[in-house]
Parts: sequence; structure tokens; C-alpha cells
Amino acid sequence: MEIVDSINDIPVQDPPGEEFSSTDLFWTKFGTSEHQDEVALIPYARVDAFIIGECTNVECPTRFHIERGRRRSKGSLKEYKDDEYLEYKMYWCSFGPENYGEGGDILPSRRYRLNTRNRAARPQSMRGCTCHFVVKRLYARPSLALLIYNDRRHVNKSGFVCHGPLDKDAIGPGAKNMPYICNEIQQQTMSLIYLGIPEENVLEKHIEGIQRYCGSDMQVTSLASRYVQKLGMIIKRSSHELDLDDQASIRMWTERNRKSIFFYQDTSEKETFILGIQTEWQLQQMIRYGHGSLMAADSTFGIKRLKYPLCTLLVFDSRQHALPVAWVITRSYSKSDMSKWMKALIGRAQSVEAGWKISGFLIDDAAAEIDSIRDIFTCPVLFSLWRIRRTWLRNVVKKCSNIVIRREIFKRLGELVYSIWGAAETSNELGKFLEDFVDQTVFIEYFKATWVPKLEMWLSTMRCLPLASQEASSAIEAYHVKLKAKLFDDSHLGSLQRVDWLVHKLTTELHSSYWLDRYADESDSFQNVKEAYINSTSWHRALQIPDSAVSLDEKDRLFAKVKSQKDSSLTRLIWNPGSEFAFCDCPWSMQGNLCKHIIKVNMICECYESYRPSMSGQSLKEMLLDIWRRPTDDSMSLDLSMALTFQMLNQMQNLVELNAADDISTVVNKLPVNWVSKKARTSTGIPSSVVDFPSNSRSIAKVAISQKKIRKRRRLSRLEWY
Repeated sequence: MEIVDSINDIPVQDPPGEEFSSTDLFWTKFGTSEHQDEVALIPYARVDAFIIGECTNVECPTRFHIERGRRRSKGSLKEYKDDEYLEYKMYWCSFGPENYGEGGDILPSRRYRLNTRNRAARPQSMRGCTCHFVVKRLYARPSLALLIYNDRRHVNKSGFVCHGPLDKDAIGPGAKNMPYICNEIQQQTMSLIYLGIPEENVLEKHIEGIQRYCGSDMQVTSLASRYVQKLGMIIKRSSHELDLDDQASIRMWTERNRKSIFFYQDTSEKETFILGIQTEWQLQQMIRYGHGSLMAADSTFGIKRLKYPLCTLLVFDSRQHALPVAWVITRSYSKSDMSKWMKALIGRAQSVEAGWKISGFLIDDAAAEIDSIRDIFTCPVLFSLWRIRRTWLRNVVKKCSNIVIRREIFKRLGELVYSIWGAAETSNELGKFLEDFVDQTVFIEYFKATWVPKLEMWLSTMRCLPLASQEASSAIEAYHVKLKAKLFDDSHLGSLQRVDWLVHKLTTELHSSYWLDRYADESDSFQNVKEAYINSTSWHRALQIPDSAVSLDEKDRLFAKVKSQKDSSLTRLIWNPGSEFAFCDCPWSMQGNLCKHIIKVNMICECYESYRPSMSGQSLKEMLLDIWRRPTDDSMSLDLSMALTFQMLNQMQNLVELNAADDISTVVNKLPVNWVSKKARTSTGIPSSVVDFPSNSRSIAKVAISQKKIRKRRRLSRLEWY
């Protein structure tokens, strides 16, 4: 085969059909006599079709994951070769590159049956497969993708087939005849079993999945039934206690699940215990939804009940729901320890996607290491009120029996927070609050002992950081509520002081629940799961309430009423409308949660100037004013502040218009003309109001002649048409 040394000499191939594979392409050797690669050139828009075709290999069906990725911005290179990349992604077979069958705690590949009752017939783990290829989106021609196949064979380093129907060294009797079960099908089946779905329904969905690879016959159905039964039995009999000693048990778990750990620090005299958990699926979701978006932390969960508190890192998915992408179990909140696991987390994401970066980080604890987050994530830090609001409301309801007193106390707590932007001193507002409710001894004693010593720290954090919106707060709170329901089950109260139990619950039940939520939404299957997932936040439930169901107190603006959509005779009363510290009498709000009635009322109150703006809006307004407030004699600082302020306001206005528009063309048509470069300017891109005057008489004559020729051609074309 002749070696080609220029990308321009390689033909572009676009095979027919929805999917195609490497066998449908003609591969060219590209490079030099010393080093060359087998390459093919296809349209970039058809890369997904190629990957899907490669996954449906009959001999070795598989999935491909992104092992490594890089990205450049357009215009970053002044000089470049014709094979330079704009985007670079290396796809590797999901059965590699690591080989988990080379001994250790994970079972090797053997021809005979192992003496164990708790192993599936065929382990769906990495077997050292070397098959991988590279996709380069060309810098010079972004519409094309260069495919570089490094190894098309699904074999290990020894050259033997390591997975698929041709693998003769499968574990268990007759395992080589088992139907192919990819990670997606196995995870779906496990998730359904963990959620308590009946075995008949689990088997039906399992068979539908494997028939995509193995066809439909009686043998596949029989083997699938046995697989589901055995997997269900393994899950029911599985135990989190790998050893009686909790510390030894967690060490064994980390050895067996290295791929799901991004940071581990064992307990010693100088170091504290830190365990950072992130599965492959969570890593992909963090890269997908975290890049250029927000990340949040549900910190210090279970600080009083668990052996080690749990911190969850969240991103917001396509429906703006909080999705857990990493768990950190540790008691240490020191700057050095937090820097360790945060750097490890970012390093793992950037090893797959080189340019991965978030745009903002939401915290819910005033004692968090804000400087470390800013330095490591290199993004702004926002503060969410959901935790302090939830804690105050729960204790107001618990420690005050009178409903009228509850409303007034919670309203005054909100005014205490609002005072950070007013002229009045916060200490004076706090003193008045304690005096006015001195007769509520139970709550006041709790407030003085728990919050007064650290209240200034919390209010100072709210004053210095921008505040997150109610939608973000409701999403984080929804995750917190679900996590609490999963972990604090009465049947597991005896295991709360074991780390291995906590890890087991997170990586099995909770992980499976969120995996199935996303799968049901993206595949439009499991409609009951999908509906429950969509309505899992108070914000989305509030969107379903019509405006006609809300009535406001137009006279004094003290309360609002919301009619129930399920029971027309039931009406909810919201006290202090328009504020995040509104008080609703519904059962969900009485548990300390941000309910849909409060969110809906606040949505309507935003349209009226008579109501106070939301705390997130007030926070943004104060920060913009603070930028604008500069000494009059410092003219350059004032100019720079004004420029930055208007730039930010313009971006916000464009974002609001884009979110509110039903048709994106209405927004695009308003955008100004953006010239790519001076050389690329043409007459079609110049506004009609601009006239170019020639520099001399010869050019004037040429323009006149050309215009006459154009008019003559138009007349001839009309005559020919008639």
C-alpha cells in the first residue's frame, strides 16, 4: 500500500446507511516511511454513526469510551499543518486498556469452574483489550474528521481474543455461549433489581437489551432468565462487610474497585481518612454537564450520625436536576486535605477532556475553604441559602407550636438576612429579634447556642458572595432529601458507623437510581421512572401550577393563596410572599423543604415592583452597584468598572432573551454582523447603507461597466424564462 504524506490527497468517504464500521471504509497509510498510520477521512457529522457501527461488531460486540481528549479554540494557531487537530479524542474498547484478569482479588480467566457461589458466570470487567482508535477534527477543515485506527483487533497484549463469543477462556461452565451483556444492559438490570421492580419486568427489559446483539431465540431467552435470577440472588445476598474490621473492609473494597476511586488516603498518625469515589459513568456525566456550567457541593451530610461525614459534588443535568458525580468521605476540612482531593478530581476529568473547566461553584457552608475552591477550580464561588433556610425552618416548626408565631419568627429571620444590604446594623436587627421573641424560650435558647456565635460568619459570606437562585437551591435540596431517604433507613441504623456500609449504599442503590433516571429520560423508556424524575424538584412541580391558581393580597401584601390542583376544595396559605423565607402550611414545607407553592408565588411576585426582589437578585444588584461605586478622582477605575458592568449586563440580557424565546432565529437576527477576517469580507456581508467610493476615474468606469453587464444579464434571463 502506497504511503500518503498529505491529508489533502486522502479522499473523503461517506458510506450510505445510518451506521457504518471500519470494514465499510478504505484505509490509507499516512505518514512517513519510518512511521505511518492507517487513516480514513469522513465528515465530522458522521463520527457518531461510525462509533455505533464499531460497537455492533458481531464477533466482538462492545462499547467505546473516551480514554483521552484535547481541544483547541479556533484561531489559536497561527501556523499549522494540514493534520493538526481542532478536537482530539481517543476511543478505547470498554474491555480495556487495563486487564482486571491478571490475578489479584479479581478472578482471572480460566477454563474450569471456580469454587465460588457469589460470582456471575461471566464478569463484565476490563480484560486488557488493545482495540482503540483516534478521532481528529481537523483544524484546517473543521467539517472533516480524520480516523486513525491504532489497533482494530479485539485482543489482549498476548494476541488472544479477550472478550466476545470467540473468547474460549471465559469464566464458568458454558460461559463462552452466553449472550453478550454490555455494561449498559448490566447496569440497567441491576438498577431495576435495586429499585424493587418485579423479576418478570426486569427479565423483559433485559431480553430486549441483549436481543440487539444476539438476536431472538429460545436459548437466549433461557440463558437471560438464568442470568437475571442469579444476578438478583447475588445482589440480595451481597454484604458490605468484607471484613469484621471496618478499616480492613474498606481497604479490601478499594483494592477491588480502583477504577471507581479518584483519591484515597488511609488513616495514619499524620494523615486523616479520605475516600473519593467516582464511577466511570459519573466521570462521563461530570465531563458532559460540568464543562462550562455549574458544580455544587452538598457538604457535611451526616455529620452527627455517620462515622465520617459525606460531601457530594453535583452537576446540573439537561433538566437542571442535581446529579451526583463524586462522593468524598472524610472528617477533615483542612485546606491541605481539600486541595488534595479537589486537584485529583480535576486531574481525572482533564485527563479525559483536556480543556474541561466549570464556570461556577456553589457552596452551602459558610465555613468552606472558598480560597481553595477559587484557586483550584479557577471559577467564581456562589452561595446557596438552602441549608440555612432548611435548618431554621425545621427548628421553627419543631420548637414553636403556635402557627402565627412560626410565621412571624421565620419572616423576621428573613429580614435579618436582608439586613446585610440595608443601612441598619445587623447586630441591632439581631438584638431586636431576640427581644421580640424572648417568650419563645425553647427556640431562642437553641438559636443563641447554635447560631449566634457563628451568625456573623454566615452573614458575611452571604454579603461577599453572589447568592444562588431558588431553582439551584431546590435541585440541591431534592438530592439531599433523596440521599437522606436512602441512607437513614430504619433497617440500617446499626450500620451508620461503618464506612463500608456507606460506600455500598452509595455505589449500588443510589448510583443505580440516578443512572436509571438519566437512562429513562434519554431513551424515553420506563415512563413511571421518567415522570418521577422530572417532578423530583419543587421548581419543576411549581411550573405545573397555573397562574390562575394563585391569588395575592393586593392590600397589605402579607399573604398569598394557592389552590390545590388535585383537590379544588384545598387552598394553601403562603405568608410573607415574594421572599425565600416565605412560610407555607403544606406538609412538605412543614418538614423544612422549599415547597412548590412558595416557588410559584415568588415567580409571580417577581413581576410586581411592589414586592421585594429575590435575595439572589438583590445580591447581584448590590455587587453591580459596588463595582460602579468608585472614587470620582479615579477616572480609569471608574471607566473600567462601567465597561465591565455593561459587558456583564449585555451578556445577561442576551441569555435571558435566549431562554425566553421560542424560536432561536428571533434572537440570532438581532445579533450584529460578526466579521471573520478582513480577507473574507464580501459585498454580501456589507450593509446596504455603506457605499464604497472608488479612488480614481478608471475604477469608476470599471464599476459602471460591470453594473451595465449585470443589468443586461438580468434582462436576458427574464426573456429566456418567458
